[in-house]
Amino acid sequence: RAPPPPPPLPAEAAADPLGLEAALERLLASPDLCSRAWVWNQYDATGGGQTVKRPGAADAAVVRIEGHRLALALTTDCTPRYCAADPRLGGAQAVAEAWRNLCAVGARPLAFTDNLNFGNPEKPEIMGQFVAAIEGMAEAARALDFPVVSGNVSFYNETEGRAILPTPVVGGLGVLEDAASAVGLALTPGLDLILIGETKGALGQSLWLREVLGCEAGPPPPLDLAAERRHGEFVRAEIAAGRVRAAHDVADGGLLVALAEMALAGGTGISLLPAPAEVPPHAFWFGEDQGRYVLAVTDGESLLARAASARIPAQAGGRI
Repeated sequence: RAPPPPPPLPAEAAADPLGLEAALERLLASPDLCSRAWVWNQYDATGGGQTVKRPGAADAAVVRIEGHRLALALTTDCTPRYCAADPRLGGAQAVAEAWRNLCAVGARPLAFTDNLNFGNPEKPEIMGQFVAAIEGMAEAARALDFPVVSGNVSFYNETEGRAILPTPVVGGLGVLEDAASAVGLALTPGLDLILIGETKGALGQSLWLREVLGCEAGPPPPLDLAAERRHGEFVRAEIAAGRVRAAHDVADGGLLVALAEMALAGGTGISLLPAPAEVPPHAFWFGEDQGRYVLAVTDGESLLARAASARIPAQAGGRI
């Protein structure tokens, strides 16, 4: 049986007790977002000399096919707290997040594999999580034309009878026709920042909620798979046309975390536009609304015009 949907986010979770700057520092120091450089620096990430984007440089790894202009993009993703709150939505989100990571480097998503990690399936609630997560993944795969071609399952992941969070990990594969067109996330001065996708301030199951208020509550952010596909295809088209200098999807921690990661990667600062009045500042900057990207471009006005023509929600975010 599928678990019941989570109750609405309690009203007290809407207040900001910390402020933007302190919250950003806390989020960046959290286990989910802190640097993994101490891990990848122990290994050779340029084996064979075909690595196009090194670890930490882009939303997906990019590796050239030797002797060809083609390159492969690879990523893995899952948000277990979303899956625990709503397994079907969490499973779909894991697939969409992998799709988004591939699009953000300019790759055309081809297929994905999975690694489904759950507790004891002999318990009805665990089997319910498992079934619902698979249904969500299948729904996203069909909507995004992003087929699952392989996978495995790991059950009985428990400690003293307590199961791990449901963790259906997705490993996505994409292709770039020209390895030189791959885009990373490092910012450079003189660019306009454009946010693709709507920001309504979804704080349910967000990293901000967990790290700042110490609770995991509410439903995960809603997921519009048709919008995901439109936004990803628009971003890929802009990258293919050579109009994007850096790109990053907005995921854990929300918009301010995504911008901070881009600034840190480029060693530069950003002048940001204020949050719109209709969304509380902390919800705007730390909400985890889906289907969003930050693009750094030389001509923000023309990109906004193309987005409007394609009916893609977009807004200016600031300047580097």
